[in-house]
Amino acid sequence: MPDLPPLPADPRWRVEHLPFLTAFSVALMICAASVGFFAGGAPSAVGAAAGVAIVTVSFTMSTLVLAWADTVRPALLMPLGMLTYVVKYTLLGVILAFVVSSEWPGRFAMGWGIVAGVLGWTAVQIWWVARTSLSK
Repeated sequence: MPDLPPLPADPRWRVEHLPFLTAFSVALMICAASVGFFAGGAPSAVGAAAGVAIVTVSFTMSTLVLAWADTVRPALLMPLGMLTYVVKYTLLGVILAFVVSSEWPGRFAMGWGIVAGVLGWTAVQIWWVARTSLSK
């Protein structure tokens, strides 16, 4: 076996952003549900909140898988990362294909919730990384 680099003293840095991003996602979910409710009633509220929830679960899953792989064996990062993304986007495609083909009135709000979740999560994660990088 090749020599592996030593693990960091505190591997929690890989997931320390998750509580803040989860809190942001819950706030975004509430805002999306409110906008959805005022725009199209209860089905749109559920759709918008579900869209944000899908993104939150998806991004959290990726973070946890990659953090685990990095602590166990960094060489697993690329294969597990690629597998995670393939699984994520396959599931997202199946969910969206099912929802789009249905007559559910909340389907458009779900799409907008997914867009809001992706943009929001990405922006807050960039902010988090920039903030923590500058403070170190």
